[in-house]
Amino acid sequence: MKRFYLVLAVIGFLVPNYFVLLESLETGNILLYGNMPATIKAMFANRISSIFILDLLFAVLVFFIWTYREAQHHGIQRIWVVWLFTMLFGFAGGFPLFLYLREKSR
Repeated sequence: MKRFYLVLAVIGFLVPNYFVLLESLETGNILLYGNMPATIKAMFANRISSIFILDLLFAVLVFFIWTYREAQHHGIQRIWVVWLFTMLFGFAGGFPLFLYLREKSR
């Protein structure tokens, strides 16, 4: 499973960030952090996008709490790196990256 999680992490970082790259090139909003007001406005542009972003934000919050506890339990060092990657490049890559590190620690 360890390799499978690593493959999922790479795919999870590459696929969504392809679209982030396109958006960054088109608008200059680098990693969607370059113009935070525009990013937030787009995230909450309508009810459907609001539902998705609020669901994702809650899932990421729970993920951070859970990974903190799991990292302590499994002796995973520098969990903040997973959190940083999650905040910069997305949950789709951060979650399988953590699972890879957890499997690697066994």
